[in-house]
Amino acid sequence: MSLPGTVPHDGVVAELADILDRLHVVALPMRVRFRGITTREVALIEGPAGWGEFGAFVEYEPPEAAHWLASGIAAAYRPLPAVQRARIPINATVPAVAADDVAGVLARFPGARTAKVKVAEPGQSLADDVARVNAVRAVVPTVRVDANGGWTVDEAVAAAHALTADGPLEYLEQPCRTVAELAEVRRRVDVPVAADESIRKADDPLQVVRAGAADIAVLKVAPLGGVQAMLDIAAQIDIPIVVSSALDTAVGIGAGLVAAGCLPRLDHACGLGTGSLFVDDVAAPALPVDGHLPAAAVTPDPARIAALAAPPDRRQWWIERVQACFPLLS
Repeated sequence: MSLPGTVPHDGVVAELADILDRLHVVALPMRVRFRGITTREVALIEGPAGWGEFGAFVEYEPPEAAHWLASGIAAAYRPLPAVQRARIPINATVPAVAADDVAGVLARFPGARTAKVKVAEPGQSLADDVARVNAVRAVVPTVRVDANGGWTVDEAVAAAHALTADGPLEYLEQPCRTVAELAEVRRRVDVPVAADESIRKADDPLQVVRAGAADIAVLKVAPLGGVQAMLDIAAQIDIPIVVSSALDTAVGIGAGLVAAGCLPRLDHACGLGTGSLFVDDVAAPALPVDGHLPAAAVTPDPARIAALAAPPDRRQWWIERVQACFPLLS
């Protein structure tokens, strides 16, 4: 039984008042529009065990956002597990920019040998996607694409053919919304299919694997409830895993890198280089070395937190959001 104002989760007992006392809300300006936003707001928790991040996207309702809060609380109040590898290969992330802008984006990912390219952007065409992917291929040898569930099955099949006309794809990430659609696409194309939203947004994150609907599982620490929660899910998955970010600050990226470092096997580059999408971050940017980042937690810079502090009304919004999500953790 939990005490009033406390919720036990994953071995962590935290008091709501203590969490709110430790809360820092920041707003990070972005270099390009990504997921429809140009400023990324998150709440950071300065805990006794380290720093946690609560950054559920603002449109997420409390039942979904509560998983992200659980992740932030776990990182702030519980030591992270020890890693098995010191460096993590990362992919470059290319938003839905014009083909002419691709080289500038890739320049912010020195040494990356893999790139994830956003496709199926509302208002854009398949021809735009093909041009962008081919511009990436001219610079980076391995290309994967992410549709964020933006296609129907027939559109995904057509896109797979068009996007592989000039070269291979490592995989199609979340081409359609549902598990059944992913399974159908997987039957109809030769390109491997990766699942993201079908794992992190599902009541049962293992359903997509049981259904044989994916070749690769994309796991993200925050929406799955924290590093240990993600590792517990990973232990039940028998297909390759890619650890990715959820447009995290340096704090969240550090948690993702630690999670990737704890996996017994890591066959693919991870989507943990998205810090380069920010104009400024809560810690000095960690520049990739030979396309790798260190598997280590990050402590933010107090001066940066102060400089990036969100306005008072936005801070209050995040406080109320924590208050709404907190009772759902039990």
